[in-house]
Amino acid sequence: MGSTTDIKKGAVIRHQGDLWVVTGFQFVNPGKGSAFTKTKMKNIGGDKTIEITYKSGENIDTVQVQRQNMQFLYKNGNMYSFMNKDTYETLDVDSDTIGEDGKYLKEGLEVIAVLHEGNIVAIQLPIKIKYTVTQSPPAVKGDTASGNVTKEVTLDNGLKIQAPIFIKEGEEIIVNSETGEYSGRAGE
Repeated sequence: MGSTTDIKKGAVIRHQGDLWVVTGFQFVNPGKGSAFTKTKMKNIGGDKTIEITYKSGENIDTVQVQRQNMQFLYKNGNMYSFMNKDTYETLDVDSDTIGEDGKYLKEGLEVIAVLHEGNIVAIQLPIKIKYTVTQSPPAVKGDTASGNVTKEVTLDNGLKIQAPIFIKEGEEIIVNSETGEYSGRAGE
């Protein structure tokens, strides 16, 4: 048994006899009333997603999981391949399990895989990930006058984000995987 303080992304919870992995959560402390945690969970081995609200301090049935450093290798169709850096064993996981985090994956990226009974049920990305800019339109004179000080750039894994107009092709930048926003140049 655990409590609401154990809720975090990748945690596995037994709810109504089924296993669910937490894909998102938000702690809310309203001005009046008691605090609570809103969770978004996905059924392990299924395709159901639910949202549940737990009162602060409420007991929940947490399931033990293993966390393992793994390296992303490649995507083949809707399957992602990861390698255990200690044993060199590879594990494949479908895109439904990876979810929105898949857009941040790039070859060689190290992640923390959440394993239950030897299968990956979720991944935890590094908060800051370094990418190389592969496409960046040139800045146009007058852009700053209109207040438009960002432009869309394409990164080496195909991800498109808004970055400052001074970013050029070939530069390495840092992207925050929690917000999907530009966080600065690499090495600054």
